[in-house]
Amino acid sequence: MQDPFRRATLGAGVCYRDPTAALDWLERAFGFERHTVVRDRDGELVHSEMRIGDAYIIVDSEWSSHVASPASVGAKNTQALYIKLKGGLDDHCEHARQAGAEILQEPEDQIYGDRTYRARDPEGHVWTFIRPVRSVSREEVQNLTGWSIEGWHGE
Repeated sequence: MQDPFRRATLGAGVCYRDPTAALDWLERAFGFERHTVVRDRDGELVHSEMRIGDAYIIVDSEWSSHVASPASVGAKNTQALYIKLKGGLDDHCEHARQAGAEILQEPEDQIYGDRTYRARDPEGHVWTFIRPVRSVSREEVQNLTGWSIEGWHGE
């Protein structure tokens, strides 16, 4: 059966103390779009999905003892979230900053060909935004760093 929700092969679930506020903030700061929002009869969030590009995230509450927002565990992150942007990474960073994101790493070109920045959201999730800016060979990176690299961009 085809997936009626048209989800990507991989998505991520992020838990928040206040998932409703997170929906608003992620939309305003990072440009995610609400795809599905389910509430119970009392108006409490039951399930939500947001999209950016061809990726999706589930924004959820601390619904069980084994899930927590970084705000509930000393700002620790147990996952890394990476979002590839099609363009405008520097503008995206500035927009996120103006919306209240803590910028942990300013936009910077990386030796492997991506431009990246990192931001922390109000509950402590760390988001890395990337944009490919140039094609770099494995040999070039190995020569610059001394690293041994297995596999490289589909090789």
